[in-house]
Amino acid sequence: MIRKESLQMSYTAPLLPQDIIERAKKLNTTLISDAMGCTGSMHYTVKPVAPGMKVVGTALTVDLRAGDNLFLHQGIYCGSEGYVLVADGKGHTENAYLGELMAGAAKAIGLEGIVIDGFVRDKEMLGEIRLPIFAKGFIPNGPFKDGPGAINIPISCAGVAVHPGDLVVGDEDGVIIVPKDKIEETLHKAENKFEYEEKRLQTIANYEEKRKQGKADGVSIAPPWLKDKIKEFGF
Repeated sequence: MIRKESLQMSYTAPLLPQDIIERAKKLNTTLISDAMGCTGSMHYTVKPVAPGMKVVGTALTVDLRAGDNLFLHQGIYCGSEGYVLVADGKGHTENAYLGELMAGAAKAIGLEGIVIDGFVRDKEMLGEIRLPIFAKGFIPNGPFKDGPGAINIPISCAGVAVHPGDLVVGDEDGVIIVPKDKIEETLHKAENKFEYEEKRLQTIANYEEKRKQGKADGVSIAPPWLKDKIKEFGF
């Protein structure tokens, strides 16, 4: 017998403000992870199904029975523009949770993307549809459609806790989740790190040019923090 709570479909969390989304789009997962203390990333095997895919949006969570995509279907139709569907597929690798048809429907509805702790199929077509999809791999076997499941509840996806309304950012390096109550602090730190890295890149480029001209003698491009850190080891 299926318990009522296993069929839960609570209201979708409010979309994050557009200014938050725009700020996040200017960053990447590595900057955001650094801002969070090198945490928040899903397991390294969760990657985009095609090169160049990036996603930023508000988490719409789905809990699935391993190998079953009934509630993934429903989750798609609970979504709209601005949401990223994040599904706990339990790391299942014997059945694909979605393929061309579901990806096409999700894109038509306006979902920003889909993240699944599990496998998908129709790799070639998913690349052509260009909806950002992040998964652990591919397999031809289709899923079951029997449930149970739940929508918009706290889940764990590929080793990371995800709550409805969290910030989701995914790119070539993987997927990272920023909890709602840490978004402003995290983005501020990530933006500062971005500015620092831009200056470092310029410093490095200038040094290389001087070296090629034979003018780099006595010039160091080691980051300022390195000297004090390395002293701890007798250097």
